[in-house]
Formats: sequence, C-alpha cells, structure tokens
Amino acid sequence: MVTTGLGLDNGTNFLEHAALTQGTPPMATQTSSMIRSQGMELLMAYKQEPTISLRNRLVRLNAGLVRKIAHRISHQCSEPYEDLEQIGYLGLIRAIERFNPGQGCAFSSFAVPYIRGEMLHFLRDRGTSVKIPRRWQDLQKEAQKRQGELIRELGRQPNDHEMADALAVSVEEWREVKLANKNRMPLSLDATVCHQVDSSITLGDTLPDTYYQWMQGLEEDRQQLQRAMGQLEEKTRSAIEFVFFKGLSRKEVAERIGVSPMTVTRRIQRGIDEMVTFLHPQAFQTEP
Repeated sequence: MVTTGLGLDNGTNFLEHAALTQGTPPMATQTSSMIRSQGMELLMAYKQEPTISLRNRLVRLNAGLVRKIAHRISHQCSEPYEDLEQIGYLGLIRAIERFNPGQGCAFSSFAVPYIRGEMLHFLRDRGTSVKIPRRWQDLQKEAQKRQGELIRELGRQPNDHEMADALAVSVEEWREVKLANKNRMPLSLDATVCHQVDSSITLGDTLPDTYYQWMQGLEEDRQQLQRAMGQLEEKTRSAIEFVFFKGLSRKEVAERIGVSPMTVTRRIQRGIDEMVTFLHPQAFQTEP
C-alpha cells in the first residue's frame, strides 16, 4: 500500500485539516496527516473488498477515538470505563461498515455518533441513567422509615437537621442523598419549563436535535469547501476533484489529463495549501 503523504486523506473534511494543522508543530502535523491518509486508504480498500483483517486494522487505527468518548462518558455515569470502551468498539465497527469514502465526510465525524450511540444504548439497557452509590440508596430506604416515625412523633414534616440526626449522618450528606434521589426520578418531556405569553415551553422543546446539528455542520462545511474550491486555478481544482471526490488514483488522473503522477501530486498539495489559506487566513497572519 502506497501512502500519498499529502497531509490530507481522501474525502477528509478540509476544515478539519486546517484546524489540526493550525498552531501544530510541522512534525506532529505530518505524522497526523500520514495516519489519516493511511486510514482513508484502508477505508476505501474495505469499501471495495471488506475483510476481517482490514476491519481490524481500521479498529486499531481509530481506537483513540473510542477511548476519548469512553473517558468522557465514564465521568457522567458509574459504569466502568473498560465496559464503555468495549461497547464503543461495536459502534466503531458499525461506522466502518457503513462509511462511504466517496461522500466527502471525515470518518471521525461520521463515527462519533455511532460510537457514542452504542454507549448510550448500553447505559439505557443497564437501568437508570443516574447511578446512586449503594450507601446512599440504603440511607434513602432508611430515611423513608425514619421520616414516618418523626412525623408521628413531631406532628409535622421533619427538617433536614432532624433527619440527619435520625440517620446519624451530616446535614450535608443527607441533602446530597435527597438531591441524588430527586435527580434519579425520570422527567416527562411534556413537563413545562418556561411560560411564554401565549404558550409554554416543554422539556422536550429544549432538547437539541444532535443529528440535525451534525447534518447542519456538514452542510456549512460543504458550502465553505465549495467557496474555497472556487478560488483555485482550474487544473488544480480538477486534480483535487478527481482524487478526493471521484476516488481516482493519482496515476489514473495523470493519464486522464496528460501529466505525470508527480505533477498531479504537486497540484493537489498546492491546492490544499491555497484552500487552507482561504478557509483560515488568520492562521497565516504574522503577529506584530
């Protein structure tokens, strides 16, 4: 397998390339670009002829993406990081099997919803999304019994200090137990969170549509990419379109337009540099 070494893999989002290279040491940028280029070549090969060997190589190459998402979600629940990581690999495999290199989307952007979705499905299947420590669960059960006794004894609802004394815990811990139990209760999406003059806003209305946001981001990237492509000289633009959008090899492009593969490579690299400059001009401004 031949690595192009162009610093941009086939079909990778040009905005992502610019963001990664901006402010990054040249050696780190080159290494990252080579890895992404290798990944896209493997994805194209897997699309043409899927094999277990290729799939495993792609999983190993993108393992860092799974680990990053698993670390983030593990801080929001009580499930072990290792379990989330293993589940995340299932999402990564699904993304590999469904990814189409010809659509011009970065694989990482495509894979994240699959990996995260698999982990969230796992958490939903395991029970409530908010896990309470066993000690607090036991305290809550004991509190229900002690609260009834105090109501009969005092003739009113006990306050936090009286409940804490009855349970032999601090007031702060008792309040944390109450809050954790309250947060564990499911909320209806129809619950009103805000009243307007002529209508009300429900909890469901405030939830973002992550898929729509993702698609909207891709559309914005596509429009910016089109504007940047429009700034290129015609031959340079044609070389990029043949390689990154039509999936032709540099040798095939060279034969089609009557130049050497090296010339095609140089045109592509020059075009990428010009597009990065157009998309992120501030990255190339000299600081005073």
